[in-house]
Amino acid sequence: MKQHYLTPLFDPKSVAVIGATETEGAVGRTVFANLVEGRYPGRLFPVNLRRDTVLGIKAVRSVAEIDGPLDLVVITTPSRTLKALIEQCGRRGVKAVVLMSCDFVGTDERARTLLDQLLVLARQYDLRLFGPTVFGLVRPISNFLAGHYQGRITAGNLALVSQSSSVASAILDWAESHEVGFSSVVSLGTGADVDVGETLDYLVSDPRTRSILIYLEDVQDARTLMSALRAAARTKPVMVLKVGRYDETLALGRTHSERLIGRDDVFEAALRRAGVLRIRSINQLFIAARVVNAGYRTRGRRLAIITNGMGAGMMAVDRAHDLNIQLPTLTPDTMAQLAVWLPAQAERCNPVDVLGDAPAARFRGVTQTVLADPNVDGVVVVFTPQVGTDHMATAEAMIELHRSTDKPILLAWIGGKKVEDSRRLLTKHNCAHFNAPEHGVEVFYSLAAWEYNQQLLLQTAAPLGEWENPDFETARIIIDTVLASGRTVLDEIESKAILRAFHIPVIPTLRAASADDAVTVAMGLGLPIALKLDVEGVAHKTDIDGVTLNIQSLVGVAAEANRMLTRARERFGDKVRGLTVQPMHGRRFGRELMLGVARDRAFGPVITFGAGGIAVEIFNDVAVALPPLNEYLAANLIRRTRVKKMLEVFRNQPAVKIDAVADVLLRLSELVCELPQVQQLDLNPLVADEQGVIAVDARIVVAPVPERTRRYAHMAIHPYPSHLVQVRELKNGIPVTIRPVRPEDAEMMARFVAELSDETRYNRYMNTLKTLPQAMLARFTQLDYAREVALVGTLGEGDGERILGVARFTVNPDYDSCEFAIVIADTMQGKGLGSQLMQALFSAARDMDLDTVEGEVLTSNKTMLNFMKRLGFEIHPHPEDEGLKWVVKRL
Repeated sequence: MKQHYLTPLFDPKSVAVIGATETEGAVGRTVFANLVEGRYPGRLFPVNLRRDTVLGIKAVRSVAEIDGPLDLVVITTPSRTLKALIEQCGRRGVKAVVLMSCDFVGTDERARTLLDQLLVLARQYDLRLFGPTVFGLVRPISNFLAGHYQGRITAGNLALVSQSSSVASAILDWAESHEVGFSSVVSLGTGADVDVGETLDYLVSDPRTRSILIYLEDVQDARTLMSALRAAARTKPVMVLKVGRYDETLALGRTHSERLIGRDDVFEAALRRAGVLRIRSINQLFIAARVVNAGYRTRGRRLAIITNGMGAGMMAVDRAHDLNIQLPTLTPDTMAQLAVWLPAQAERCNPVDVLGDAPAARFRGVTQTVLADPNVDGVVVVFTPQVGTDHMATAEAMIELHRSTDKPILLAWIGGKKVEDSRRLLTKHNCAHFNAPEHGVEVFYSLAAWEYNQQLLLQTAAPLGEWENPDFETARIIIDTVLASGRTVLDEIESKAILRAFHIPVIPTLRAASADDAVTVAMGLGLPIALKLDVEGVAHKTDIDGVTLNIQSLVGVAAEANRMLTRARERFGDKVRGLTVQPMHGRRFGRELMLGVARDRAFGPVITFGAGGIAVEIFNDVAVALPPLNEYLAANLIRRTRVKKMLEVFRNQPAVKIDAVADVLLRLSELVCELPQVQQLDLNPLVADEQGVIAVDARIVVAPVPERTRRYAHMAIHPYPSHLVQVRELKNGIPVTIRPVRPEDAEMMARFVAELSDETRYNRYMNTLKTLPQAMLARFTQLDYAREVALVGTLGEGDGERILGVARFTVNPDYDSCEFAIVIADTMQGKGLGSQLMQALFSAARDMDLDTVEGEVLTSNKTMLNFMKRLGFEIHPHPEDEGLKWVVKRL
């Protein structure tokens, strides 16, 4: 693989600091001194117009005087110098520039104009801009310390990415006193060019980064961010602190779905789907850093509490109840074993009281016994220094247990000076310890939430093959007709026609221009019926007394229709289009729900679910999720609402047919994926009972989509590309299915690789590994279809399905080209499968508007090189490795 395109920024071999000086307090002094004192191993150049040397190193007057390649330039001079300096760097062939001008951190009009001009220059010279930022970036593991920070930064395996220099500095100050080390500390500042998503993309491929902490203030490119978060979270723990959770400037939406969600609801849903842990305060961020660094995991939410002070233990119990953490009953076997360690008067239930004078041996024996209980997923141990206790010996016992178990042991070490030494000992051995019992419980909750989010990360919305396909053509014609007429809001009949196209059950609804028409329609539909006013521009008919329900007679229909139309025309004039008539749903045990779609300005379409009816905004019982959904995600969305309990057996009412509700959510997900014009949608109410569901009212808001927009460009998470599924025939007549890979293919993929010959395995992976490591297996089967495609050729179905070959590509950062790889089972070579997979791969690349496919082939692999020639690839020497060839095909 070629080196990552941001390598010159994060691991440069040569650095120049423009503005390097010996003037105390100057940014140029701090940054250059950090590089010198940190023993940066590459070529280092101070650039200063007035000095011959800086800190003992010969200075140059401009980057033009530097011989040889120059990867990175750090600019610390005032913003008025930036245009000329970026021009110089561009002409010099510099690959990346860090902007650290102290007077260039604002968002005023002058700063934005200057930044736009700098970005134009950067694009012209194909260099990347980092910042503007006051802090800069450091890579302690590489002794590359280009940061405006005075203090010790220890090398480690934790990466910190922050949009705030002050927060980055505060975390570093905390880390220094807690001996937390970093692989990278990146303060992005404005992030006008290199942003959070691209930074994460680099850290994902960085073998020296094992976990990532992120501080976010705003999301600029949600698609890139989600793609990078999901890629990172598959192999490394990722934790995010996001501020700006409340947005008072949001305009009122035109549907319930739009008004009921907030930006933070959507951000929370996005992080859940990305497999990322959300943290909500700087204090939690510090705690998270310690826990992540220690590599804690939990498989469930069942917590046991062990304490030598019942008062402190009850603090943990109360917090556990606040967070709905289960405090399980210990098994009889565990209770019997605890009797060996505990005095008769001690409490053996959960929480377990080891009594105030508990020696270290009792703490250790009880904790080990409770950890072995199959009902327990983790423990919080609360220690209070009392007469008879030994904090150092107890800490040593916990350290020993921490090494011998895969369940988290979270230590609440309460006290001050008396326990300072044991706290330092716990820190030294990467044991998670806290000053308060509540913090230990909160961390356990976070670990359980993260494990749960990891399950959401694995969910891929596979094609709904067993369902009847939607009528896409009808739906698009309706939307195009509405937009061509200058409208953006579909009326009820148009909205329900869209729903019918996606096979969502709806109550029949017909128009009536007059009272006589309403009577005629009512006779056809059957009584009782409901009448609704149809008034242009009115979103909610109940707001204008525009709904009359359960009319039992034709005389009543005529009278009510006349009354409603007369009053409406007096108030709205020509905007009154008439009435709609529909039968009453007549479902005795029906529960009213609201399902819908809202559009977030960063993350795009969002699916909403909750209690429905006219009081929907009063009760505000709504949960949100990012599409695409599958059965697991739809069930999870329903489960996160209070109305879920009302869908079960309720007093004398039978349980709702919950699968039918989930089916509608899946259909809505499909609708919003395939119809990017849909901005907002309400199904309110959707009536659900033991027989199924039916939509009583519907409203859809649309907007035009720019021409040549990439498919699914409106989605933060790319759907499973089911349009790529196809059946092809090989030379021997055997039909094979070519389809995109899915997460559940992991076991089948492992078996495929294990059965390859050593030669085939080496030609593909450039080593002879017989089994793929778990991280690589996840990487190969859990894809972000927005920037990578992997197609498998398979034979058979169900449990008998097996992979015969795999072809994949990853989109390059230019989004014009991609890098591919292919491997075919030894038994299938020469049968045409390779050609079929590559042609399918070319089609997928064209769908993404890519124009070039390129890749690496071993020089010794003559068979593959000949295959490349037959497919029309050009073969070139590899720019970095003589043992490889670089093959390129224009699409």
